[in-house]
Amino acid sequence: MASKPSSRSEEIQTLSELLSRLCVKLTGLSGDAVIPHFQLALNLLRSKQSIEDEDEFRIVERLKKQLVRHGREKDAAHFVDLHRKLQSQMLLRNRSAVLKLFQKLASLEDKTQQNKVTSDAFFSQGLPSHLVSTPNSGIHVRGRLNVLTGDQGRDNTMSLTGGSSGISSIRGKDLSSQDPTPVAQSFMPSHLVTPALGLNQQTASHAARSRTIAIFGRKPEDKENVYNFKTVSSSLAVAADISSNEITQQSLLKDLVYVLQGVSGRWIKFDVVRNRMDLDASIPKCYKQEIGKLSESGWLYIKIKSYIDQHSTDKAFGLVGQSFCAALHQELTEYLRLISVLEAQLEQEVDPGLQDSCSHITLAQLLVWTYEPLQRLKWLGELVDTCKGKKGGALTSTIFSYTHHGDTSVKSLITHLLTFVSQPIYATLLRWMYDGELDDAYHEFFVASDPQVKNDQLWHDKYSLRKTMIPSFITMDQASRILLTGKSINFLRQVCEDRTPTKGREVAMNLDLTQASSMFSQDQNSDFQKMLDSVYELTSQHLLDVLQTKYKFLEHLKAMRRYLLLGQGDFIRHLMDLLEEDLAKPAGNLYLHNLSGILEIAIRATNAQFDSSDILRRLDVRLLDVSPGDTGWDVFSLEYRVDGPIRTVFTPECKVMYLRVFNFMWRAKRMEYVLAQIWKNQMCSARQLKTIPELSPILHTCHMITSTMVHFIKQVQYYINFEVLECAWDELLTKVYEAKDLDYIIAAHQVFLDTVLSRCLLNEKSREILQLLRTLFDLIIEFETAQGVFFEAATSEVFTREAFDKSKKERTRKGEWETNDEIERAEKSRRNSFLTAIIPSTRAKLQVVSSAYQDTVNRFLKMVASHPDASLRFLCFRLDFNEHYKVREPRGRLSFMRAN
Repeated sequence: MASKPSSRSEEIQTLSELLSRLCVKLTGLSGDAVIPHFQLALNLLRSKQSIEDEDEFRIVERLKKQLVRHGREKDAAHFVDLHRKLQSQMLLRNRSAVLKLFQKLASLEDKTQQNKVTSDAFFSQGLPSHLVSTPNSGIHVRGRLNVLTGDQGRDNTMSLTGGSSGISSIRGKDLSSQDPTPVAQSFMPSHLVTPALGLNQQTASHAARSRTIAIFGRKPEDKENVYNFKTVSSSLAVAADISSNEITQQSLLKDLVYVLQGVSGRWIKFDVVRNRMDLDASIPKCYKQEIGKLSESGWLYIKIKSYIDQHSTDKAFGLVGQSFCAALHQELTEYLRLISVLEAQLEQEVDPGLQDSCSHITLAQLLVWTYEPLQRLKWLGELVDTCKGKKGGALTSTIFSYTHHGDTSVKSLITHLLTFVSQPIYATLLRWMYDGELDDAYHEFFVASDPQVKNDQLWHDKYSLRKTMIPSFITMDQASRILLTGKSINFLRQVCEDRTPTKGREVAMNLDLTQASSMFSQDQNSDFQKMLDSVYELTSQHLLDVLQTKYKFLEHLKAMRRYLLLGQGDFIRHLMDLLEEDLAKPAGNLYLHNLSGILEIAIRATNAQFDSSDILRRLDVRLLDVSPGDTGWDVFSLEYRVDGPIRTVFTPECKVMYLRVFNFMWRAKRMEYVLAQIWKNQMCSARQLKTIPELSPILHTCHMITSTMVHFIKQVQYYINFEVLECAWDELLTKVYEAKDLDYIIAAHQVFLDTVLSRCLLNEKSREILQLLRTLFDLIIEFETAQGVFFEAATSEVFTREAFDKSKKERTRKGEWETNDEIERAEKSRRNSFLTAIIPSTRAKLQVVSSAYQDTVNRFLKMVASHPDASLRFLCFRLDFNEHYKVREPRGRLSFMRAN
């Protein structure tokens, strides 16, 4: 017993029966003669042209204009009225298809211009040219034939031949005149057609019925064995649908639904190895270009999805990278939502009355609908390629570079992505600026921290900038301020032990992270810059206040100027007086506790006693490394100990610089002290040595040498104290008072020390000049020694002569002869021996010292005159203001003139 057909089969048979009746009505044929036309009608409905969607309004307008053109204005008005009623009833879903059929019929009537139309011309509308047969010509149809009772998927070739001696002659009748027109064609497979060319019509009809029954499972030995046209037409509809020789657009659309999601379809495959898309050869050429464009979306989807899958589980990619993946995933989710809408549209528009009905959606429409998503996917794919191997701030910089695109849609897409990607950076930035906390486990923030650095080096070495991670929308000045703000908070809490919360912290911590867009939209609003400036100023000012009030930074700075840079004159002079005897000893004979006691005496005896106990407690004596031949003057130094937060400004490197300046100034001060002692000795001995007139030339020479040395040292001292120290100190104080952050003070202090070292000839460029200056200092000491020896001998001679005079008076008082020839001769011989011994040697020593001094001064002036520092060149003018050295050295005159 045969099974009851399903409802779906009944619908197919009903629709097929209606189509077959329409064919019979149009052609006037019946029986098996209408079967080829029925197959042709099925192919027509499945062809691309028939399913191309067109706007319903345009079709109605075209039909109305066509009726008006033929003078049928009333019919046109009636047609428009009927169409309006049809729209309001909502009884027919595929109105545009019905209107399209009316348009084809009307166009066909205009083309003939006669009342004759062949069934062949009617049913060949919209078919490919190789499927349209003409009389006396053969038709070859190639396709995939899926026979219900045979092997599915087997390729078969159907060859249909006809001619003057063909199998059958079918006459089609015109719709209006019913004039016959011969059509010689057959749509049946050739292997089912009787090969005898002389068969009559009855035999051909019987053979056709047998072939049809064989194809669709009807056995010849069935009970009635009668050709049932209804059954055959229904079976032909199914067979024609399955054995069609071209892939339908609807099938491709269903395939493209998968392709758009990156999944290989039936005819469109993705080659992952070669990274390309392969199209099946059976796809019509007219579709391949459109399919290629549509498949690009699927290829881009695979590319972006693989990037997300690769990095979403990689923890080392960081929070910024994860945000980027989340943003990409959101974009793909929106894209998939569109695909789901398209898929639902395809399912809704499939006609349930046909097994494979055509949809109103076409490839062209799908291209239009996916154009904008494709553009977004293209930009996302380009971002994925550009951002490979990047993370953190470098990743945001790469994405931000695309915001300069002129297309507003691209800019909007990149801005949306940046809003996601920059949120981790913005959150880390807020925590850093308000709490000083740096939660950057994956090293993607542009502030780096070294946990191995101790608190005493926190400000200088613990925190730094990763320049490669600075986003391009944050300037270097902004990055420096961000670094400085968080560093100030950590310095306050860890070094200064001040945990005062930053003003506005609670408000900032509750900010919506979507405000991260203010970072990369600074050209439109200044909210981010205002926030940076506000937090930076508050934090930096609070740090400076703590250093000034709690840790007395400015007082310590002035104390170092007074003691290490010899600004406390009375203290330094009294200390030299007290240390003169001890420092004249060899360096190895000095004891630190003795020197410390002398320092304490000098403090209590001068105005230094009025300084605070904290400052005086930090002042101490230091002995440098001892070298062979060094005296106490060479190794003695003062030291000012610093600790706590102010050590950040007075670093060990700065203390070394202070020590170098102190030693230089201490030695220059000693030269001033020595020359003062020389002048004092000269003044004291001048009246006493008048009794020996032969020594007057020596004394005059000593006075002249002393005058030149005093002039030189005073000018050098003036230059050091006023043109170097005072000017640099005034600039330093000005910068300290106007400083807005600690870095500014540190930089100003460093500039101060560099300026002092440079102008005091303590840098590498002035090493030769400094060596000449030290030679001059040594010549002053040598002159002091030579003059001391001379004064000692001369004083001894004066005392001897005074003793001789006293002895003469004593003898006179005793009543003896005051002198005699022998005594006079002995005394005269002794005096001559003294003068002969002391005057030539002293004159020679003084001459050597004077010549060496003059030569060294000339060389010194020449080198100073060519120094790049203008203030040091001005020292050359002060030293030779009366052109004394220019006159004595003509060669030097030209050098001086060129320098000045």
